[in-house]
Amino acid sequence: MRILFAILMCAAGLVHAAEQPDLVLRGRLTGADHQTYRTVPFAVPAGVQRLTVDFAYDGKEQRSVIDLGLLGPDGAVVGWSGGNKHVFTVSAVDATPSYLPTPTRAGTWSLLLGVPNLRRDAHADYTARVWFARTLDAADEPPVLAPPLNTAPGWYRGDLHSHTGHSDGSCAPQGGGAPVPCPLFLTAQAADRRGLDFVAITEHNTVSHAAAVRELQPYFPRMLLLPGREVTGFQGHANLFGTLAPLDFRVVRGSRDWSALLRDVPARGLVAVNHPVRPSGEDCMGCGWEDLDALARVQAIEAVNGRDADTSFSGIPFWQAALDRGLRPTAIGGSDNHHADAADPAQGIASPTTVVYATALSHTAILDAIRAGHVFVDVQGTRERMLELEAQAGGKRAIMGDALAAAAGTTVRFGIRVRHAAGMQAAVLVDGMSRKLLPDTPLADDDQALAFDWVADGRRHTVRVEVRDREGKLMLLGNPIYLLPP
Repeated sequence: MRILFAILMCAAGLVHAAEQPDLVLRGRLTGADHQTYRTVPFAVPAGVQRLTVDFAYDGKEQRSVIDLGLLGPDGAVVGWSGGNKHVFTVSAVDATPSYLPTPTRAGTWSLLLGVPNLRRDAHADYTARVWFARTLDAADEPPVLAPPLNTAPGWYRGDLHSHTGHSDGSCAPQGGGAPVPCPLFLTAQAADRRGLDFVAITEHNTVSHAAAVRELQPYFPRMLLLPGREVTGFQGHANLFGTLAPLDFRVVRGSRDWSALLRDVPARGLVAVNHPVRPSGEDCMGCGWEDLDALARVQAIEAVNGRDADTSFSGIPFWQAALDRGLRPTAIGGSDNHHADAADPAQGIASPTTVVYATALSHTAILDAIRAGHVFVDVQGTRERMLELEAQAGGKRAIMGDALAAAAGTTVRFGIRVRHAAGMQAAVLVDGMSRKLLPDTPLADDDQALAFDWVADGRRHTVRVEVRDREGKLMLLGNPIYLLPP
């Protein structure tokens, strides 16, 4: 049997609220403008957090050249890209290379046009499309700034937890010697070598790396770089994705708890609790998660951190306890890599890998898929192992992360597909407990389909699948399908 996924999702990553520019500036330069500078003023309204410009001109067949820059409301040069870029963005946090991160305060800004060559009898018409984003959320970036790297729906493999020299990531310098803060490029390069489709850079309590991520993205046209941050406190750590908005990370016992902090997270931010049961002490300060009430505001839990899946540090029981409370956080994995040059693959990027079924390879599409729970974790970070789960009842279909209503007495048909795991054992867990719903035999093929029926009892249940090797070690961890009363 071949499992077919029919996922009805909004086209996250393909349709943006910012399709149309807020301003379109047009003009003409002539031979009289040869080797001069011209300004094109425009008004930036209050409340703008990000300014993005897409500039184009004609007349190039006559060797006309128009260079591009930007002046702030005080007339100071914010950046100058000349002729090397036609799209740029500026915010207080990050900017396109050639431009300085600058608060986009209200006032009259200007494009700065330099004209190194325009023949005496020639002219060049230009068009500048300008977008004003009112937030620093990824969903508010115009598509011209962050187009999908792949527009096809499918499974995308990534690492959701890594550190570079922007926080405490370190590596050996050229020629050897004591470790130094590790350049972000090496983490991206390591992820690319592992064949990942996306990698998140999650520095401690900062987004200073956002500009470097924006600089490197064109160099990696097949791998998405996600700027995130690890909100690191004394009573827990959590990754925040989807926004570069400022956030006060200070959680102080008796003063400000995690619930209060999470209320300050923008609505489109995605929060994932990290290594929730790691002992908190001098070896890992604040690593264990204490505020169980705050889990109601969390969208994901790092169920697998590095290779902790079969240890006392595993986050899987913590995640299952949240499911048992009626919450629906998505189980994800992250390497928590701090050393891009790690020689041992088990200590490197992509161990584990989070595998996401998304509508496209884009920032918003990946995050929306994680919110939806369309995710499994490949514990060893292989390039090919797959786990798919679907359920059908009453003409409705669900996949991992979805809810399926089933009245008492309704037969729910489940289908499982496992690839590249021959010799391993698949198991079904209902409400976290293993049930004998599959043959007690190893997977015989490298592409194997399994099925079972479940007669609904009219109560809420979670049904998920795990795959373990011959020694009983976890290899694949699936998110549940939620059976709900109608």
